[in-house]
Order: sequence, then structure tokens, then C-alpha cells
Amino acid sequence: MFSLFRENVRIALDSIKTQLLRTILTIVIMGIGIWSLVGILSAVKALETNIAGNFASMGSNTFNIERYEFSVNREGRGERKKINPIIRYDDVRNFIDIYEYPFTSTSVSFAGTRSAEVRYESKKTDPEVQVYGVNENYLDNTGTLIDQGRNFTVFDIKNNTKVCLIGPDFLKSIFENENPLNKTISIRGVKFKIIGILKSKGATFGNNQDLKVLLPIQVARGIFTQPNINYTISIKVVDKAMMQGAQDEALVIFRNIRGLSPIEEKNFGILRSDDLLARASDIGGVLETAAWIISIITILGSSIALMNIMLVSVTERTREIGVRKALGAKNGTISTQFLIETIVIGQFGSVLGIILGILTGVGFAAAFDFEFTLPIVAMTWATIITFVVAVLAGAYPAVKAARLDPIESLRYE
Repeated sequence: MFSLFRENVRIALDSIKTQLLRTILTIVIMGIGIWSLVGILSAVKALETNIAGNFASMGSNTFNIERYEFSVNREGRGERKKINPIIRYDDVRNFIDIYEYPFTSTSVSFAGTRSAEVRYESKKTDPEVQVYGVNENYLDNTGTLIDQGRNFTVFDIKNNTKVCLIGPDFLKSIFENENPLNKTISIRGVKFKIIGILKSKGATFGNNQDLKVLLPIQVARGIFTQPNINYTISIKVVDKAMMQGAQDEALVIFRNIRGLSPIEEKNFGILRSDDLLARASDIGGVLETAAWIISIITILGSSIALMNIMLVSVTERTREIGVRKALGAKNGTISTQFLIETIVIGQFGSVLGIILGILTGVGFAAAFDFEFTLPIVAMTWATIITFVVAVLAGAYPAVKAARLDPIESLRYE
């Protein structure tokens, strides 16, 4: 049985060589369909993994008050989107003074600059560094961990102590083999003692999260005095069951701070990490559906091309079929030969598409600094789909070849 199968595969490969150009075109068409499926699904998987890793670090018991919601609605077609006022420091201070929901911790932060130059002795950073002003709850509320050293204390924040936390990429840039703890760096001429090194968080959409400096918020406000600084408030509850109550109270308080009437739409956003994950998952689902539609349409076209090439092959090899039948080949043997030939071509297309799809996923992950995950499910489905398509596309030509009259076949040409 195995020897017969191997012989049919050998005949199929020999036949492919005789009509190489048509076969290559068919393989390429089928490979494009599989490429679109595996490539898009692997890129979507890398994107979902990255987003999930970033938002999951916040924890499901954390929500933020920010300038905008995750998505901003337009008031109507052709109209400009609503512009929310920034969250000013006065808003933040009033909120902290009023908000007293039990078992919660509130962090405040702002981006001072994304292009600071940090100096250490005669060295300076290249590329430029992101600098944030934060309070003592920032690390806990954002899921940021300390690798070495310690976090800010209430004393550091309230007494405007000139200390800082740095990202791990500083170890590669200006400190190299030195231990940076208790060393002094300079930002805009102000000196800070390093008290902690953050754990690596990688990059999101090309934004390096490991090359940054965290400063006590009041000290940072004294250095970065540009107008219209926008602040972010993050609230973490001890128990997720308390989340809704904490969020409702925060909503009411911030509406009052903004002076909104009960009928006015809020002009700020409240974001929960699990909401963002759900939206990211929805977007991923849409992209996956698009990948399936594109690949199915392409594979349908390739299946028609595959059936056509096999019908042409049957016509061109009529005499060969007649000779084999005259020598005793049964109908089942003839049909199996052509069916295996079709499956071999289909699997070549599958392999080509899977390789291109994986390369696309790797390239996408590398371009955006995402973690690449091998799309095992997509590869499995690609193999199954091409096998089924090859069987369906090759069934009619195989039956047609098996039904040829040996006498008429030998008289052909």
C-alpha cells in the first residue's frame, strides 16, 4: 500500500516537472491565499499579546481618569470631534482632596517631556529620554515593578526630594558595567540621585518604555513648566468587587470639579484596563475575520485554477492513461494518481503560504518590537484547508481520467 502511494507521489512530481510554469503559478496563487491567512493572523496574535501584556499589568482592579475615552465619537458626519479640556493640576489636587472611597489608592502622573537629555559625568543619553512626574502610588497602580533599589515614599513626594527611578536601558547606554544606584544624573541642569531601577517592559508601537526617568511630581512640575500639561489620575481598589462603586464616585466628583450639570455630557474619559482589553480583542476579531474572508476568496480562485490545470493535464495525458489502462491499471488507480498529484500541488502552495505568513508575522513583530508567537492554529487550518481544496479541485479531473475509454485513449493523437 505504502509503495503504491510512494509511486503515485513520484509520478505526480514527474508530471509537475513537465508542466512547471502552470504548476508554479497555481502554487503561487494558492500560497497567496494561505499567506494572507497566516500572515494576518500571526500579526494580529502578536498585536493582541503585546496589548494584553501592557494593559494586564494595570490589573483588572484599576481605572484611569484621562482627557479622552479610548475612542472619541464625532458629533456628526463631517463635523470636528469634540475637544475635551486638559486635566489640569488644580483638577487633580481638588480630586485628591475630595475623593475618599475606602480601600483605594490614587496615583497622579504627567509626561514632562519625551525628548530629555540625561547626563552622567561626561556621558549623555542617546537617543533622548522620556521623563514623567509621578507620586508614590504610580508604580503599584500601573503594574510597574522595581528590579533594584526602592520606590518613592510619601516623604520623597511631599518634601520634593531630588531622587529618581530609571529604566533598565540606562544600564546599556550610560552606566554600562557600573551599578547606577545612588549615582547622580542631571536633567535640564538639575541633579537627581538614583534610588531604583525599573524592570523591563519593552516597547509598545515603537515607544521604548525602558528608557525613561520617573521624578517626584512636584519636582518635575518645577522643571517642566510648559503650559497645558495634561495629567492622568489612576485609581486602584483592593477588591475588584468594589470597582464599580469606586468608579461611580470618581465620576460624580470629577463632574463636579469640572462644573458639569447632570444633563451635560462628561468632558473627560474613564478607562478600565479590562475595557481596553475587550476593545483590543474586538479589533483583533475583526482583523481575523478579514483575514479569513481574503484567504477564502483567494483560495477559491486558486482551487479553480488548480482544477483547470488538472483538466488540461488529463487531456494532455490521454494517451498515457490509455497505455496504463491497457497494461491493467484500474479506474481507482488512475483516479488516485491524479488526486494525489492535485494534493501535492496544494500542499506545495500551503508550505509556500505558511513560510511567507510566518515571515510576515516576524517582520511585523520586529518592526513594532512585539513578541512573536508562532501561529500554530493558523498553520494547522492552512494545511487542512489546502488539503480539502485540493481534494475538491482534483475530484472531477480524477474521475474524468478514470472514466476514459482505453481504446479511444490509445487512438488519441
